[in-house]
Amino acid sequence: MKIKKIPMRMCLGCQEMKPKKELIRVVRTPENLIEIDSGGKRSGRGAYICPQEECLHKALKAKRLEKAFQQSIPPEILEKLRDRLVSHSGPKNL
Repeated sequence: MKIKKIPMRMCLGCQEMKPKKELIRVVRTPENLIEIDSGGKRSGRGAYICPQEECLHKALKAKRLEKAFQQSIPPEILEKLRDRLVSHSGPKNL
C-alpha cells in the first residue's frame, strides 16, 4: 500500500514547514478581498500561519502578511485572526 503524501506549508510567523491541516489559511480573493479561509479551498493567493499568537505577532511585526498579499491587511481581518487564535489555544479535551 502507498503512503499518502502530507502537504506541507510554511508558517509566515515562525517560518517552519508544517502540515497544511495544522495551519490557518488567509486568502486574497480575485476581487482583492482578504479573508480567513476555514475550508482551505477558496480561490486566490493563500498564506498560512500557525494557530499561535506569537506566530501572528511575528508575522505582523515583520509585515510578512502584507508582503505575501502585496497590500495592507484590514483591521477586522486581524481581529478575526486574533479571535480564532484565542479559540484554538483554549483548553483541549484529552
